[in-house]
Amino acid sequence: MRDPLNKKVETIKPSGIRRFFEIASEIPGVISLGVGEPDFDTPWLVREEGMYTLQKGYTYYTANAGLMALREEISRYLSRRCQLSYNPNEEILVTVGGSEAIDLALRAMLDPGDEVIVPEPSYVSYVPCVSLADGVAVTIDLQERYNFRLQKEELEAVITSKTKVLILSYPNNPTGAVMEKEDLQAIADLVIAHDLYVISDEIYSELSYHHQHISIATLHGMRDRTIVINGFSKGFAMTGWRLGYAVGPQKIIQAMTKIHQFAIMAAPTTSQYAGIVALRDCDCQVDEMRESYNQRRRYLMSRVKELGIPCFEPFGAFYIFPNISEFELTSEAFATQLVQEEKVAVVPGSAFGESGEGYVRISYAYSIEELKEAFNRIENFILRLRK
Repeated sequence: MRDPLNKKVETIKPSGIRRFFEIASEIPGVISLGVGEPDFDTPWLVREEGMYTLQKGYTYYTANAGLMALREEISRYLSRRCQLSYNPNEEILVTVGGSEAIDLALRAMLDPGDEVIVPEPSYVSYVPCVSLADGVAVTIDLQERYNFRLQKEELEAVITSKTKVLILSYPNNPTGAVMEKEDLQAIADLVIAHDLYVISDEIYSELSYHHQHISIATLHGMRDRTIVINGFSKGFAMTGWRLGYAVGPQKIIQAMTKIHQFAIMAAPTTSQYAGIVALRDCDCQVDEMRESYNQRRRYLMSRVKELGIPCFEPFGAFYIFPNISEFELTSEAFATQLVQEEKVAVVPGSAFGESGEGYVRISYAYSIEELKEAFNRIENFILRLRK
């Protein structure tokens, strides 16, 4: 019998996060600080709109690009919150989560052999999506000494004649790093000089704790060479609704819509109606969640400081990324021993790229009570390792 599988798919490694959690899920009593999912319920107004539209029978297909009312609301939201301006008729596509938008953007833009620069540590799907789109991923190892911000020298060193796209992801998963305007300007200057495009994954844009989030697409000359990816999962606690969007130049958005219409048809109708309410009426709920995350962020930073564990201070998303290299264990061995001995699950940094080795990702999308108990256990573990 012939091999039924595509060779390209066979070479892709499974997610390191999922593989580790299969181990953790078999251990009873585990406190998991590994899942990148808000612990808040979706705001009531949003859930109510979802139920209302189901009761009214709004269960039909929408336009491939998404409900016009939602695209108009996305346009208003981006103008109000990010100083971005996009035409809802031609420059906005509603997708099944931000992940689909990333995949569509790469498949719409890459020819075989085109190189895509991926700074790491980063979200686990970027490199596999590049491969599935017949591109070549070129990774950059981001450095803790630069607060995990991409440096123009690092970028310039890997640009070749085949480079077409740079993937930026700030606020960053897993480090929590953010890029300030001057950092982005230096990158934008190089992008323009080398005629590149940027896929800017801004799914954590609502979770910035130091300054208002800045999109690279707002910088001079960048709007026409940037695809901005965003969604509802993180900022609005809507992971299970599977709703995201992409905005960018008409030519690229239309190509993405063509792939989307054949692969997906349209995002879930109920979710789209709920998304309108989230963007229009839920600023206060988002503010409350952000303040709660910030409180937890400060608590975790105080605990790692007490334990004497080096940890870059994150100002975005809901993760800390402590440096565990003093223990001379791989990040996977550290995480495995921690979950087996103290029943606390964190994610090995190596799951986010080779430069994540020596770190672990800890999510603070959990209650203060859970975080306190988890860190009491982590303290016990650390003290034993140091004996």
